[in-house]
Amino acid sequence: MKTLATAVVSAALLGLTACTSAGTSAGSVEPIPGSIIYGGQPRTKLTKSPIGSTFNHRFRDPRGDGWEEVYRIAPDRSLELIARRQTELDIDTIR
Repeated sequence: MKTLATAVVSAALLGLTACTSAGTSAGSVEPIPGSIIYGGQPRTKLTKSPIGSTFNHRFRDPRGDGWEEVYRIAPDRSLELIARRQTELDIDTIR
C-alpha cells in the first residue's frame, strides 16, 4: 500500500513538471515588448559584471501593465531572461 501511494505521488509530480515546462526550453522566458532583449540582444555587452550575476528590470508594456524581469549574464556576455512577474500599480508614485 505504501509503495502504491509513493508511485502515485511520484507520477503526479512528474506530470506537473511536464505541464509547467511544455512549450519552452528549461528556464527560458520569452521576451515581451519592453523587455531588454525583445528585439534581440543589446549591441553593448556588460563587460564589468561577473558572469552569472543577475539584475532586475522594471518597465511598463504598451498597454500600461507593470512588469519586473530578472536577467542573468551568460558566459558569452549575452543576457538571459530568467524570470518575469507582473507588478502592481504604485499609486503613491504617480503624479
